[in-house]
Amino acid sequence: MKTTVVIDEALLQEAMEAARVKTKREAIETGLRELVRRKNMEAFRRELGTFDIELSLEELERLRSDE
Repeated sequence: MKTTVVIDEALLQEAMEAARVKTKREAIETGLRELVRRKNMEAFRRELGTFDIELSLEELERLRSDE
């Protein structure tokens, strides 16, 4: 899909460098993917809730090997 938008050129260049991509399209898509990923992670955290687990490394390994 083609869309025309006005984007701050310096910000876009900085994003391209940060994402280590060569094209504007890659920078924009990378930014959008990251935004969606963060939103999904936040929703997952809210869904999961918080709780404390006190397991030793040995107990955790034993639980994993039981699967």
